[in-house]
Amino acid sequence: MKALILGGTTEATALAKRLAGHPRIDARVSLAGRTKNPVLPPLPTRIGGFGGVEGLAEHLRAEGIGAVIDATHPFAAQISANAAAACALADVPLRLLTRPAWVAGAGDRWIGVPDMEAAALALRGLGDTVFLTIGRQEVAAFEAVPDKRYLIRAVDPPDPMPALPRMSLILDRGPFTVESELALMRKEGVEVVVSKNSGGHATDAKLEAARALGLPVVMVERPAGNGVAELHGVDEAVGWLEGMG
Repeated sequence: MKALILGGTTEATALAKRLAGHPRIDARVSLAGRTKNPVLPPLPTRIGGFGGVEGLAEHLRAEGIGAVIDATHPFAAQISANAAAACALADVPLRLLTRPAWVAGAGDRWIGVPDMEAAALALRGLGDTVFLTIGRQEVAAFEAVPDKRYLIRAVDPPDPMPALPRMSLILDRGPFTVESELALMRKEGVEVVVSKNSGGHATDAKLEAARALGLPVVMVERPAGNGVAELHGVDEAVGWLEGMG
């Protein structure tokens, strides 16, 4: 059976490793192409968009895809919506491979917000030095609060660069350790952290570091889902695909 993995996460890479050489599942991966130098999985990989819902549906039909696993980032709302619509159109079974969201615990000072614009506004009553750990695509939202000092960490630089008078850029890729996050926050004098509620372990060290330092975290909550049934973990995903095959 041919299977398509919509990738871009550590879960997608782990699933690709499990399916490489599988005797009954002919899997391939699609990456959106938003990262300039992505970590390529050990499966045939396509990079770039499909041209919307109709383009993806036609690709599924043309390639004879028998099942799709959406293992994109929890905030890749448009890609996931397109996948749900295209799979319905092409009558191809779809599952969402997702990680549990982070949940605030004892000692956490989280400020939940629905989107990046609200995150920027939430900073007005908080500290001066802001650690943005939201990737590179939505940093322009913080131009609404230009008087802060921003430390921006992303895999690739924002394009275009945001118009922020006091801004520093760190190009790095997780996973990160609690020790390295603590050292960075202390060195830079971080007073508040902004994060998406991505879940997973690749970038959760920043939350432990913020808790240890008593820092507030402005947490952008996940967008609403599309009603697609979920798989939690690579074992479940492999089991579902084997059952489909």
